[in-house]
Amino acid sequence: MLALTAMAQKPETVFDKALANLSKSGLITADYKVASAQGATSGSIAMKGNKFRILSADVKSWYDGKTQWTYAKATGEVNISTPAAADLQMSNPYVAAKNYKSSFNLPKTVEKSGSYYVIKLTPKKKAEFKSLTLYVGTSNYNIHKARFAMANGTETTISISNYKTNVKMPNPFAFNKALVPKGTPIVDLR
Repeated sequence: MLALTAMAQKPETVFDKALANLSKSGLITADYKVASAQGATSGSIAMKGNKFRILSADVKSWYDGKTQWTYAKATGEVNISTPAAADLQMSNPYVAAKNYKSSFNLPKTVEKSGSYYVIKLTPKKKAEFKSLTLYVGTSNYNIHKARFAMANGTETTISISNYKTNVKMPNPFAFNKALVPKGTPIVDLR
């Protein structure tokens, strides 16, 4: 009976429920892990609407809905940019989910694996990745994992845990220079 229920789910239905869940969740915080051929990293994310803040040991990024500030330990500088929609999809799987109707071709059916709906999306336009597979909770409709199959044949997987909703914190989306080393150069790329 559960298998029949999963088969009855349409990708649009799963996404619409996940988006409704996101829109009523207020400020969301979560921990994440990214694994790719380049290695693994982890950190935390705060998000609301199209805004987000990502903090990890190697990268710190703030996006206020228009402007993005990114500190990379490897370069030792903060870059300010106005990112394209495709760039935002790679840094935040929730952005990809919100743009699913205009950005992706949807499969005809939804697969079920354990407690997840598994939906494999392909971009409508040429992108840095050839497919995006999302794992959406069957009971809560939260996105728990995103797997990007890159055009070069590698994969990047983002796993999300410690998901909390309606968190109270003062404007986490504004650049906070106290979180980068003192004297870090700021390069405006806009």
